[in-house]
Amino acid sequence: MLCDDGEIELNTPRDRENTFEPQLIKKHQTRITQMDSQILSLYAKGMTTREIVATFKEMYDADVSSSLISKVTDAVKEQVTERQKRQLDSLYPIVYMDCIVVKVRENGSVINKAVFLTLGINTEGQKELLGMWLAENEGEKFWLSVLTELKNRGLQDILIACVDGLKGFPDAINSVFPQTHIQLCSIHMVRNSLKYVAGKDYKAVTSGLKTVYQAPTEDTALMAMDAFAKVRDDKYPQISKSWRAHRENLNTLFSLPPDIRKAIYTTNAIESLNSVIRAAIKKRKVFPTDDSVRKVIYLAIKDASKNGVCRSRTGGWR
Repeated sequence: MLCDDGEIELNTPRDRENTFEPQLIKKHQTRITQMDSQILSLYAKGMTTREIVATFKEMYDADVSSSLISKVTDAVKEQVTERQKRQLDSLYPIVYMDCIVVKVRENGSVINKAVFLTLGINTEGQKELLGMWLAENEGEKFWLSVLTELKNRGLQDILIACVDGLKGFPDAINSVFPQTHIQLCSIHMVRNSLKYVAGKDYKAVTSGLKTVYQAPTEDTALMAMDAFAKVRDDKYPQISKSWRAHRENLNTLFSLPPDIRKAIYTTNAIESLNSVIRAAIKKRKVFPTDDSVRKVIYLAIKDASKNGVCRSRTGGWR
C-alpha cells in the first residue's frame, strides 16, 4: 500500500466464510486517495511524469510508476470536458481573448500550437475562465466556431471584447454578437510598438504612448498621438501609423467610466491568469499530446483558484 509515509504492508484478516470486508482501505486498493491529490498538485506545478516519479522516491522512498501517474491525471480529462461544456451567464460585460503558445509533439514532429483563452468578467465583477481551445492557426472560421460554442452554452451578449489583434476576430464577433464593442488591448499595442524601438528609447516611447491611451477623451487622445508622432515619426514612423490604423478598435474605452476603462487597459485580469499558466508550462519544453496541455493548464488554474491567486473582483459593474 502506498501512502504519505511511503510503502507499507497490510495483513488482511482471513475467515472461513470469506465475509471480512475492510472499511478504511478497500479490497484491491493499492494507494490512499490523498496520494492522488499530491500527484495532481505536482502536475499542476508543471512537473513532468518523470519528475513526479523521482519526487515520490526521494520524499517517501515509494516507487510510483509512470502508468499510475497517467491514470491519476487522466481522470482530470472528464473535469476539463465538463468545464468546457458548462452553462454560462447570459451577459459578461468584459471578455478578454488571449493566447499562449506551447510546443506539442504531433505525428513525430514538434509543432507550435496556440492555447486560446477566453476570460469573462461577470456582472458581479468576478473573473471566470469561459473556455480554452488549442489550434495551430487562427482566423475568422476558427473564431466563429469558438463564439458560436459560447453562444450555444448560454452567452447572449458581450459588452466589450478586449483582444490582442487576433486575426479574423472582429468579423467573427460581428457575426455572432453584432452589438459587441471591440477594444484592442492598449498594453499589447505598446508591446508591439516597442518591437521597433531601440532599448535606450523604451522609457520615452512608453511614456508618450501612455498619454494616448490614458487620455480623458478621444479628442485628447488624438492630440496626444499627433504630439507623439511629431517627436517620434522621424525615427519610428511605424508606431503612429499602426495606432492610427487601429483607431476604430482602440477608442471604445473613451466612452467608459474611469474604473472600467482602467480595468481594460491594464489587462491585470488576463495577465494574472497568464502568469499562473506560464509558471506551470515553463518546465515543459514539449508536451506529448493536446490532452496533456489541457490537463496542466486546468490543474494550474484550479490550484491557483484554491489558493486565492486567481480570485478577484473588478469594481464598477454594480
